[in-house]
Amino acid sequence: AAASSWDSMHNTGTQVLDSATIVKLTRTLAIIPITLILGFYQAKKASGQNKASVKSAFPMFILYFIIASIITTILNYFMDVNIFSAELSSAILTFFALMKFCSKYFIIMAMGAIGLHTDIIDLIKNGGRPIIMGFCCWVAIACVSLFVQHLLGLW
Repeated sequence: AAASSWDSMHNTGTQVLDSATIVKLTRTLAIIPITLILGFYQAKKASGQNKASVKSAFPMFILYFIIASIITTILNYFMDVNIFSAELSSAILTFFALMKFCSKYFIIMAMGAIGLHTDIIDLIKNGGRPIIMGFCCWVAIACVSLFVQHLLGLW
């Protein structure tokens, strides 16, 4: 949203928006290795041993995320090269619109549930550890994003 506003205010076309999209997608893809590392750490901690099985440590939503990304990429490619009939293309676009609506709805519901479940008194009682962890995650994500932008020549 900020990149789109910047583009419209400064008439830069879609340059800033394109760069912001790349950064956002890079951060989204960073979820996969971070979640895997944390999953293995938690599985080792829970088992009390120095090893953990892949099955117990692997969060299944990562697999679903990768599968959904592959399916979307393939369908978008086929739509771009006009392999599908007009009726099927229309049905696919309608399905994508429905999925986009549902994803926004469920993200809003999840964020609301997280916010409503946050106990401020408990947060204060636990001290600064949760806040420090959130800050460290924010700094790590910002550093990785800036590093990737530098590697891509965007910054």
